[in-house]
Amino acid sequence: MTRAVVAVGSGTLFRDMVERLEQWKVGALPVLEGDGRVIGVVSEADLLPKEEFRDGEPDRLTQLRRMADLAKAGAVTAGELMSTPAVTVHADATLPEAARIMAVKGVKRLPVIDAQGALVGVVSRGDLLKVFLRSDAELADEIRRSVVDVLFPAPVEPVHVMVADGVATLTGCVRDAERIELAARMTRGVEGVVGVDCRLTAERG
Repeated sequence: MTRAVVAVGSGTLFRDMVERLEQWKVGALPVLEGDGRVIGVVSEADLLPKEEFRDGEPDRLTQLRRMADLAKAGAVTAGELMSTPAVTVHADATLPEAARIMAVKGVKRLPVIDAQGALVGVVSRGDLLKVFLRSDAELADEIRRSVVDVLFPAPVEPVHVMVADGVATLTGCVRDAERIELAARMTRGVEGVVGVDCRLTAERG
């Protein structure tokens, strides 16, 4: 998450927004109320209709299909241009939750808000991908602590963990067969794990 975020108020003018997008090299600007609460987002897509329809009135069919864009073409402030309600994510959300919101809503960046709805940062697609830069050793250590030590405490049930290029391999023989699938699922949930090769087997008898 990026905590240094450029944002605007609902009265910010069109040219000011374009200048901030260019200056900060971002594709969208959260729109805030006086208390810092996020009320909308202005993206490059919200600004483009002004240029698209600058040459004149579109045909009747286009007018019917794109009424919202035509309204934005005549807008001059953030309050008139913003998409609302804003698509946001809470600060305590997990990275997979943020990724799902981005995928479902088709956005590239999400304002991060606290319990009161105030802006605390922005998470981007790039931020979500950074977890896959974690080292294999770091991933293996977390899998041992958060998965193996919880489900299969040693030395009774020794489970071995190896991670190569982000793919985690679990090997060993355990007493409870029902925990094997759970172990694979929990390992897959460790941030930065690319894949899981679960080779755990259950004791017979």
